[in-house]
Order: sequence, then C-alpha cells, then structure tokens
Amino acid sequence: MLCSTALTVYFASRSIGTVIVTTLACSLLLQLAYFASVLFLICRSGWVSRADQRAEHSDSCKEVGSESDRDEVTNESAELQRDQILAISLLLP
Repeated sequence: MLCSTALTVYFASRSIGTVIVTTLACSLLLQLAYFASVLFLICRSGWVSRADQRAEHSDSCKEVGSESDRDEVTNESAELQRDQILAISLLLP
C-alpha cells in the first residue's frame, strides 16, 4: 500500500519531498489503525471476560450445574485466555 501511494504521489507531483512526507504520513496512519484495532481486541476480550464472570457468579447463586457445565466454563475461560495472549502477541514485533 505504501509503495502504491508513493508511486501515485510521485507521478502526480513529481516531487520526492512530497512523496517522502506523504509516505511517512500514510505509514503513521496505518500504524495507528493497527494499534487501535489490537487495543479494541484486548478491550473486547476483557468485556467478554467480565460478562462471563457475571454469568458464572449468577449461576453460582443458583443451583450448582452438572459436571459438563463446569467443563464448558473451564474451556471457555481457557479459550478467552488464549485469545488475550494472541491479541497481546500481535503488539510485539
């Protein structure tokens, strides 16, 4: 995307300085969008985690469920932790 932007700006303006400034600005915007999307994924996983905890708490106030229900909650918690680790690893170079 950066190469196509650089070529388009160069052919439109014939100015290397404009190409450099435009490419740097485009690169910065791409990085900001990527960072914002990763933060959104991390926040969303936190929202899901809190919702799951509320559901678990309300379920614990009711009658204790069967063994398979507890296994499902455990599996969902493990999947959530895996998703959070994956989202955080996307931030690392």
